[in-house]
Amino acid sequence: MGEGQELFATLYAHRLFFLVTNGKSGLAFSPIGRVESKQLIEQRLRLIRRTGQQSEYDLLQKTYKQTF
Repeated sequence: MGEGQELFATLYAHRLFFLVTNGKSGLAFSPIGRVESKQLIEQRLRLIRRTGQQSEYDLLQKTYKQTF
């Protein structure tokens, strides 16, 4: 995920994912597939692990395991 982007999943099933981008023209919502969502989270986990943010890593790892 790039600067100004966040990944969200629907609350009811965790099967619909969308990427929200905050740009100059406002918010943009883009639906993405499960595989791409999983890859984005794995990239974020690697980045967080490298920077040593253990509490954020633990929280995201828990969410990752519950979702995928």
